[in-house]
Amino acid sequence: MKIEDFMLTCPSRKFLGIECLGCGAQRAVVLVFEGRFSEAFHLYPAVYTVLLFLFTLGLSFVDKKRKYGKILIIMIVVNVVIMLISYYYKYFYMHSH
Repeated sequence: MKIEDFMLTCPSRKFLGIECLGCGAQRAVVLVFEGRFSEAFHLYPAVYTVLLFLFTLGLSFVDKKRKYGKILIIMIVVNVVIMLISYYYKYFYMHSH
């Protein structure tokens, strides 16, 4: 059995045939853990900022002494911006060339 056997299917892609902003994230994370860093970035440019966000979110549950709310909000905004730019690039630039 491979890790790919446990990956979730994107409902948007499955039922509508349209990739969502998160499509590719699971495969990109697997590529990061396999040490294929460049491939992970090309597949899903927000992979590293998403992983940093998840690490910080986990840290916020463990380290109750510090407040992580503002940095987490900033990280969410940065991730959404990266996701939107890469989605736009993938669909409007790559499909027209």
